[in-house]
Order: sequence, then structure tokens, then C-alpha cells
Amino acid sequence: MLGSRVLLIIGGGIAAYRALELIRRLRERGCVVSTCLTRSGREFVTPLSISALSEQKVHLDLFDLTEESEMGHIELSRSADLIIVAPGTADIMSKMANGAANDLASTLLMATDKQILVAPAMNVRMWNHPSTRRNHDILVSDGVKFIGPNEGKMACGDYGPGRMSEPDEIADKAESILRQGPLNSIHAIITSGPTYEAIDPVRFIGNRSSGAQGSAIASALVRLGADVTFISGPGTVNYPDGVKVVTVETADEMFSAVNEALPAEVAIFVAAVSDWKIENVQRQKIKKSSRQTAPTLVLAENKDILSHVSNLKQNRPKLVIGFAAESENILENARTKRLKKGCDWIAANDVSVGSGVMGGNCNKVSLISEMNTENWPKMSKENVAKRLIEKILKHLN
Repeated sequence: MLGSRVLLIIGGGIAAYRALELIRRLRERGCVVSTCLTRSGREFVTPLSISALSEQKVHLDLFDLTEESEMGHIELSRSADLIIVAPGTADIMSKMANGAANDLASTLLMATDKQILVAPAMNVRMWNHPSTRRNHDILVSDGVKFIGPNEGKMACGDYGPGRMSEPDEIADKAESILRQGPLNSIHAIITSGPTYEAIDPVRFIGNRSSGAQGSAIASALVRLGADVTFISGPGTVNYPDGVKVVTVETADEMFSAVNEALPAEVAIFVAAVSDWKIENVQRQKIKKSSRQTAPTLVLAENKDILSHVSNLKQNRPKLVIGFAAESENILENARTKRLKKGCDWIAANDVSVGSGVMGGNCNKVSLISEMNTENWPKMSKENVAKRLIEKILKHLN
């Protein structure tokens, strides 16, 4: 990012104070940061604070006679390599989606021909309001990039999606956009980690997946400029940088998250999703009876996420890749799974006892397509990810 020019538009919301930290993070990575502070943003942070951190003039008004005599709003918007809107309020998103240009911020956004990254921040009810969702969809279709919002407790006391992404997350996303890699225009969905299916408030059915392979694939995609939605069950590895993280626990939650993340050009289903869930989940912890008899668990089949996405009539990704975790007849079972699910490729791996794949650092994959089967040697999960992304690049080109 050394030498990259970023224009930061700071909207009016309590999260505006976090824009100060974002300026620091961007400058640490070598960016030159210009700023536009909206009128409502001035209620939360001061131009002096912003100027001190950015070491640049803070732009405030559309009708600045000195700047506008030189068409300052045009020059400011086009001299930037990237425009970041943080916090991205419901008001700013509405202006962007509807083509308003009645202040400096909205005029800059209308006058630019550069990439725009929005970090939404608002009350959960505002974020979920139909008009906001509609504006979001319009902006995505216009090519605007988004990061967040994250889930958490709001300043107003509500809890849910609406918190502005962390400054480091925004800086990571900005870096992936500025990197302009060969996958820069690609949206990819990655599922990762295990799913947990509750038995009672304490116990669950789960598996040993750490999420390491999914995380490695997501990181490899980000390094090539892809816009990655990372949908993760409760794994044990750190989430990759520069992705939109959606945390889930159950297969049903993962199914919903995948549908909400569509459309995408590439979908890679690495998660070890439970095939079954407990139909008779107990609200209270199951206690031992006096007769010491084991409780009866009634199982119900979970929705098949891979099959669902592979067979979509609309919004089906150009490339759908599944992972087949097998303990016997690896290739035969994986080929059968690919045909049954309808996906393009299946990455088969041996997760039998002693293989060390689940929870380990290495993997041995056979990549199966309609045309052939490639048997890869055992390697680190990071190298598996690199090799898979090389195949994806060739396929998309």
C-alpha cells in the first residue's frame, strides 16, 4: 500500500471516533490519507483531531470558494486510488444508492471513477430495514465494495449486526482492493470449520475440523484480490485477514449464511457440516435417570448446502467446489459425491484415524472433476490452498 492515496469519508455516527484509528492504521501501511468530514460527523470528531493524525487538510464543505474555483471536488475524488466511507451511515448509503449529491461527501462519491469501500455502522434495526437492504443491494450491483457490519452490542444497548468493522479489518480489505490482483473482480464464498448440533444446552454433536484448510484457501484468494465472504463454524484457528467473516454454529445457520452471501463467482465448501441434527433438542440439561437408561436421540437430516448451491437455477456460481472428507474408498466415494451433489469439482481427502488431516497442518488431496482426477502429494494446507487457487485461476480465465 506504500504511496497509495486513500480518501476517507467520515459519516455522522458514534463509530466516527474509530475513523481516527483507521487513519493511523492506513498510514502505518504507507497510505496518504485525505479526509472529508460530513456535517453530522463533526458532532462526533473534530477536524483538528483528523488533521493531526492524517497530516492533511480536512475537507468540509462543498461550497469552499477557494477549492471549488479549481473544481476541488472533482480533483479530490479522482486523485484517490480508493475511497473509504467509514462509518457508512444509512443516510450516506441512501444518498449513494439514489444518486443524491447535495453535500461534499455525496458529490465526491458521485464524481469519482475509483473503487469505493463502505464500512456500514448503524443500529441493527436500521441495518435490517428494507430500505437499507435495498440500498445495499443497489450499491453492490453498482460495484461498491462492503466490509461488515459486524455483530455486537450497540451504543444504544441493542445487539446484532450494525457495528462498524474493526480498523484493522477495514485496512486489510482496502489493501486487498488496492492490490489489484487477477481475482480483483471476483466474489468468493468459503465455508470452513465444523458445525455443532445441540443435544441440550450443554452437549452437542460436532467434529474435529479446525478450519485451517478453509482459512488457508480464503487467505490465498484475498492475496490475489478476491472479495471473500468467509462463513465459519466454531473452528480453532484464527480467521484470515481481509475477509468478511460470518460466524455460525449449526448447519441451518450456515445454509442461511451461504444463501445471504450469494451471488458469487466461486463457492468453495470446505466446512465439515454435520449431516444430521437432533430433532428432539432438550431445553434443559439431560440428567441421568434412576434407571440409568441412556436417552434416545431422534435425528433429522440437515439441508445439503453443497447440493443446494450446485443446483441453483439462478445465482449459481460459475465454479462450485466441494470437499469430501472420507475414511475409506476415498476416490470412489468422492466421485459418487460429486455426481450426486452436482458440483464442478470435489477435493477428496483421507480423514481416517491416524491421517492427521482434521486438526492438523497437512493435507493430501485428490481433485476430481468431470474430466479427470489429480492426485496431489501430501503438503501443507497453505500449499494445498495455493495449488487449488492456481487451478481456479486457469479455469476462470
